[in-house]
Amino acid sequence: MKKILYIVFCLFILLTACTKKQAVIDRPPFSSDSAYAYIERQMAFGPRVPNSKAHMDCAVWLIEQLRAFGAEVELQKGQMPDYRGNNQQIYNIIGHFNSSQTISNDAKQSQTTSLRPRILLGAHYDTRPWCDEEDDYAERLYNVPGANDGASGVAVLLEIARQLGLRENLTTPVDIIFFDCEDMGTPRLYTGPEREDTWCLGSQLWATNYAQKVTNHQSPIANYQYGIVLDMVGAPDAVFPLEMYSTQYAQNYQQQIWRSAQQLGHGARFAEQQSYPITDDHYYINYIAGIPCVDIIHYDIRNATGFPSWWHTRRDDLSNISKSTLQAVGEVVMSQL
Repeated sequence: MKKILYIVFCLFILLTACTKKQAVIDRPPFSSDSAYAYIERQMAFGPRVPNSKAHMDCAVWLIEQLRAFGAEVELQKGQMPDYRGNNQQIYNIIGHFNSSQTISNDAKQSQTTSLRPRILLGAHYDTRPWCDEEDDYAERLYNVPGANDGASGVAVLLEIARQLGLRENLTTPVDIIFFDCEDMGTPRLYTGPEREDTWCLGSQLWATNYAQKVTNHQSPIANYQYGIVLDMVGAPDAVFPLEMYSTQYAQNYQQQIWRSAQQLGHGARFAEQQSYPITDDHYYINYIAGIPCVDIIHYDIRNATGFPSWWHTRRDDLSNISKSTLQAVGEVVMSQL
């Protein structure tokens, strides 16, 4: 009897191990090499400061990439006041995948309920005009290179777009949005009067436009189930805690994403630790548009700012990008699609 029980026990352990191994091996398709190349391409433009040549060249390239991957591309133009009250030109780039499930602007409101809810994926493609976290005051006047803060999230979404384009039948409708002017918030070196909500201008514009259509009983471009925003997702030691606004507005989806990370073997990066609320593009998608949205963002409790030591400095370059981090984030997001 003991021998039989021992054999049964060994078989149970073996089956359990195989199940766990399969959960780790069975990964959604994603190439960190491809994502890294997309970061390199963005960096080749130079800092993508709004209204600069590098910024506009990058925007054109993003549109071309999305179209090449099979997306129906929409360019949303508008203006939003910056920290001094001066209007900034906004160019949000939106790629619709499975566009047959997208509501046209003149569609009837009754169509909304008949279409499958879409998933929104977002990241900002602009870079900060000031390195205002530099200790040397003269260094603060340089533009942030933006390898991690901007390019990493965009790169992961571009690789996801490429993978979506390879699918013969895309069952989940997806919109990928590259938000503009996220990093135009009040610089530390500014001492004059300022307005509120100076960060995330592009997502404020998009969310306000979306909410106005809903309020006016007009058809929005889509019926969204929930959204995911990526920001600073490339650092070698990146840890993504449970950001508090995401918990407040989209806890069920946040828990779903973090469970997937655990199952894929990325639990060390997607920590079961609550962070402070972070003002990022997801906040306005939640608060203004009313779409549950989760932020995957690197938060470092060891630093006073909560972000990497090279955040908003001239050191935000390719030396601070890890393919393994890109791979982890890409797999987790792809597992939701």
